[in-house]
Amino acid sequence: MITDILIIGGGGAALRAAIECRGVDVIIAVKGLLGKSGCTVMAEGGYNAVFHREDSFKKHFYDTVKGGAFINNFRLVELLVKNAPKELINLEKFGSLFDRKGKFIAQRPFGGQSFPRTCYSGDRTGHEIIRGLLEYINKFERIKVLEEVMAIKLIVENNRCYGALFLDLINEKIFPIFAKATILATGGAGQLYPITSNPIQKTGDGFALAYNEGAELIDMEMVQFHPTGIVGKGILVTEAVRGEGGILLNKNKERFMERYDKERMELATRDVVARAIYREIQEGRGVNGGVYLDVSHLPSEVIEKRLETTLRQFLRLGIDIRKEPMLVSPTAHHFMGGLRIDEHCKTNIEGLFACGEVAGGVHGANRLGGNALADTQVFGAIAGRSALEFIEDEKIEKIYVDIELPSGEEKAEKYIEKVKKLMWNHVSIIRNEEGLKKALKEIKSIDLENVGGNLQKYFELKNMITVSKLVIESALYRKESRGAHYREDYPETKEKWRGNIIIRENKIKFEKNNYDVEEYLKRL
Repeated sequence: MITDILIIGGGGAALRAAIECRGVDVIIAVKGLLGKSGCTVMAEGGYNAVFHREDSFKKHFYDTVKGGAFINNFRLVELLVKNAPKELINLEKFGSLFDRKGKFIAQRPFGGQSFPRTCYSGDRTGHEIIRGLLEYINKFERIKVLEEVMAIKLIVENNRCYGALFLDLINEKIFPIFAKATILATGGAGQLYPITSNPIQKTGDGFALAYNEGAELIDMEMVQFHPTGIVGKGILVTEAVRGEGGILLNKNKERFMERYDKERMELATRDVVARAIYREIQEGRGVNGGVYLDVSHLPSEVIEKRLETTLRQFLRLGIDIRKEPMLVSPTAHHFMGGLRIDEHCKTNIEGLFACGEVAGGVHGANRLGGNALADTQVFGAIAGRSALEFIEDEKIEKIYVDIELPSGEEKAEKYIEKVKKLMWNHVSIIRNEEGLKKALKEIKSIDLENVGGNLQKYFELKNMITVSKLVIESALYRKESRGAHYREDYPETKEKWRGNIIIRENKIKFEKNNYDVEEYLKRL
């Protein structure tokens, strides 16, 4: 197959990029089903944007870099906060509907915010965004969609990307798609962990594919664990629950966040709340592996209108949150790290662009709730425009590449479970050198030559091993605690580590983040 622009992924960032490219031939290649297998459709809480006259870009910017422990790429954060309002208006033009108070877009508070700037559509915001994007994109004949195809290798020669090889997941056939420009919008890698809010497709494919061809990755040690998932299931309990006034209680019915962040309480940043819940459970104050999240003090009509999805989720489990508390615990949720991009979403590989969760640098050491949906639209649009501009004078090249297929007899599923267990036990909310080294040694010992059987599972295992090693090696390198990365053997945050860990072709280095916050704020 041949196209002008190849977009790998099928969530909010991929769809937004495709809309920008609608005047040329576009193929969207999706591992699952378009709009249904990414994380965007599952996002419940909201979309951060400055609309209120008492809010400002400076406030949104500062909240984001403070939440990111000041290692964000400030230029990318500037683009996020300045373009988020415009892209939300675009979503309304595409057909998405957001709650309003009178003629104004309704907004509520999320963790780490100095002003309530999270726009929403009840507690199904991501679903509404995807609905609008899909409705709009169906108008354009030059945008073609391939579903249930998995990218297994980027076609790269002389540091120039010409498309990718794909595996047809139904027929197990391998085929190429050649393109003038390629956009990676494959999302994160929550499936590295046994308990995750991510769909089954999120095995870190984009990270691994790009790294294998020489791409630079940044901040891979920064993995966010959402504080509130349904215990043991990973199903997300949106931050909107706490934004609407939900409180966290331990088995003694103590509102324990007072011990961890007395000022912000339940609306502290996600890394703080996740560690607080983890410690309550570890120190024996949990309840059946979780803690209570209670909204029963809120009026029933508020719960029914603004937390409708959460209400229905728990009613299916036999719990009426209007009358009794939920049980929640942390779940693997979001990768702040990813491909290193510039302000045009360019990677260091010519013709390869990245947007959404697969791209790093925007969120630093910890992402604020509500910034991810804005990220998909802001950088999806930028990636689409950049790819469109890039292809103006380009020709499609057919570069043929070989790929190694499995020949062993052991099933990949056995090793996938091993990777997940190691990552959860040693590379999750609280880390230390001994555990990280143990996990790295065990993961490196997995011999892919012994693996055979289902091709999808083989390639997923291969990618999961690659990404796990990137996370662990970066976590070992950063000898401090910062944001989502907590080392109990290095519990302090140190100024000398205010910067980013860059990894490329088995080489790892640290780059100091030299942005001056005060000077940068003057520019906004």
